Amino acid sequence: MTSDTLRYTPCWYVIHTHPKQEDRAANNLKAWGIEIFSPKIRVQKRHPFTEELMYTSKPLFPRYIFACFKFNELYYKMRFTRGVHSLVSFDGGPTPIDEQIIEIIRSRTGSNGFVKIGEDFKTGDEVVIKSGPFQNLSGVFEREMKDSDRVRILLKAVSFQSHIVVDREMVRKVAS
Repeated sequence: MTSDTLRYTPCWYVIHTHPKQEDRAANNLKAWGIEIFSPKIRVQKRHPFTEELMYTSKPLFPRYIFACFKFNELYYKMRFTRGVHSLVSFDGGPTPIDEQIIEIIRSRTGSNGFVKIGEDFKTGDEVVIKSGPFQNLSGVFEREMKDSDRVRILLKAVSFQSHIVVDREMVRKVAS
């Protein structure tokens, strides 16, 4: 694309935000009518006082969001929006990104709105537990548990089979 074409057609750009201002920048840019994509991941952590497991959301790319807009019409509004630091550019000019990149990330987004990171398991996949008390035990993937980052697998041991539920990140596929 020529630089003139880029200036007059909507393209996806990467917006660099101020620290911890991704949501603020996204909401303010939406108010200008700019299409925003701010992918998030679900992170598990322990409460500092109770040690209880909690889930929080974090940006997939801290300090960066994606925006689709016509450069010539909305660059200055975007540039001076609260929460926005700058537009990611190379060689002194705006650098659009391929829409396929946005679609790839969107395709990994689950119904809960979070981007899935890690392997996709199918029923019947052979898996190995990577850590914890069942480390190195193998089993067969059965299903994901509803609304959690946990999976149910059927452990295979000598003359014994048992169903267990473990954190998704503790399991990996066995190489075929």
